[in-house]
Amino acid sequence: MGDIDVTVLSDGTFGLDISKDLVLNAKPGEVDKLLAQSFQRSPIDVSFNTFLIHRNGRTILVDTGCAELMGPTTGKLPASLSAVGVSAESVTDVFLTHAHPDHAGGLVIGGKRAFPNATVHVNQKELDYWMDKAAAAKASGMQAQFYAAAQATLQPYLDAGQVKPFTGAAEFFPGFRAEPAYGHTPGHTLYALESGGQRLVLWGDLVHIMAVQFDDPSVAVAFDVNAPTAVETRKKALADAADKGYLVAHTHAPFPGLGHVRRDGASYRWVPAPYVDDAKRK
Repeated sequence: MGDIDVTVLSDGTFGLDISKDLVLNAKPGEVDKLLAQSFQRSPIDVSFNTFLIHRNGRTILVDTGCAELMGPTTGKLPASLSAVGVSAESVTDVFLTHAHPDHAGGLVIGGKRAFPNATVHVNQKELDYWMDKAAAAKASGMQAQFYAAAQATLQPYLDAGQVKPFTGAAEFFPGFRAEPAYGHTPGHTLYALESGGQRLVLWGDLVHIMAVQFDDPSVAVAFDVNAPTAVETRKKALADAADKGYLVAHTHAPFPGLGHVRRDGASYRWVPAPYVDDAKRK
């Protein structure tokens, strides 16, 4: 992006069961119909992409994948980092879109900080919500699991003084800023990267089920802490990306998760960026 290097890293894929308990607001039969139109059926293969940014001598990760929290087909971020010659010790900053286990789980491996020299940046609303011990004690089911995972991954960095919360729309260095996208979680955040007249927006969890939610953005998922707000946030973000034509980095799109959004009537379509191998033969 201009003079900023961005590398997409795979943390693996996961088979997501699209059950009636997961999907909210869908019309009868809508999900199966839309999945079939994309030649998919439940469970769908969901990618976990993370993003490595090199800027001003800093080595930055946006999200950290799952570690061991989502099964044996994920947790591949350490191998992906090694493949591009980056050690965990050299990572200077981690920016979290939110604290769900498939985005923040890789902060900790085997109970220890995976990135011992990194500062973790996270929205203050997100930190306050997930580190609330009283609320965690009252939670049940999936939400209780999310609380436990968030506290297990963030607490070692809090204890080490390596968490730096931010509020709202914050700029971290010229051309890199946070953009609030609340709803999926209380502090869910997008990150926008701009350089040389180009713009890349890292989406986090704006869209979970690509075959469904681009076509019908009003469909929510049970993972959403506030589903109505998540729906409105998604609609605004899809419209903005389609109207302005910038590149999007999508955590759960098939690797490498880069593409554009275009309007299709009242719906939207994901247009993957073409893969280009323009390196000269050696």
